[in-house]
Parts: sequence; structure tokens; C-alpha cells
Amino acid sequence: MNLLLKEYILSGDGKEAERCLRDLEVPHFHHEFVYEAIVMVLESRGEKTFKMVLQLLKSLSLSFIITVDQMRRGYERVYMDIDEINIDVPLAYFILEHFVDKSFRMGIISVKLRDQCPHRNRKRLVSEGDSGVVKFERY
Repeated sequence: MNLLLKEYILSGDGKEAERCLRDLEVPHFHHEFVYEAIVMVLESRGEKTFKMVLQLLKSLSLSFIITVDQMRRGYERVYMDIDEINIDVPLAYFILEHFVDKSFRMGIISVKLRDQCPHRNRKRLVSEGDSGVVKFERY
């Protein structure tokens, strides 16, 4: 599945990616494809991969190649693994939040799934002007 994704990013041929995914004949395992696609976006940090994966997931959901349930499972697996992914990709939370928001706006995922997206609060260092209060920010 990872090779399929890499080939899609290089060629941009969504129809070929759809055909290859269908030819694998593992619809019960499509959540793995969704998971790998999102992780690829997080690791690439590139706008091209971000947009292309969104477009592919949109196409696969519209054509019912990937079911709503398999799409949900793929996103939820990323949500569960985001702490570990963030170790290697420091901006993973930030990228994931944008990707999930865009996925929702494109009709790929539901509002419920969007709202389940984990957010990372981070501590800011306390400065003298903050009166010793620790502040949390979302990014």
C-alpha cells in the first residue's frame, strides 16, 4: 500500500491508484491505506503531498472504494498513534489538525470524526511578566 501511495504521488494518476487499490481485493483492510496515506502527509510536510492525498481520499470515498467505516478506522488509528508519530515529526499535531479540518470541509469525514482529532496543548515558558502562571496554547 505504501508503494501504491508513493507511485500515486509521483505520477498523479488517481484512476490508476483506484484500480490498484481495488485489485488488491482487501476492502476490509482499506483502513490501513487511509492510515498510511495520512502518515505520509505528516512525514512529508509538503503541500503537494497534502493536496494529492486529500484529493485521492475524496475520490476513493465518492466512488465507495473506501467505505465510511474504513475511512473512520484509518483516521482513528492515526489519532491513536499521533503521540508516537510526533516524536519523529514535531509538527505532526499541527499538520494533522489542518489535514482533518480540510478533510471535513471536503466531505471526506464527518463532524464527529473531525471533533475527535487530538489537539496538543503545549506549555509556554513562564516569563517575569506572566506573574508565574503557566499558560497553555493550542497549535
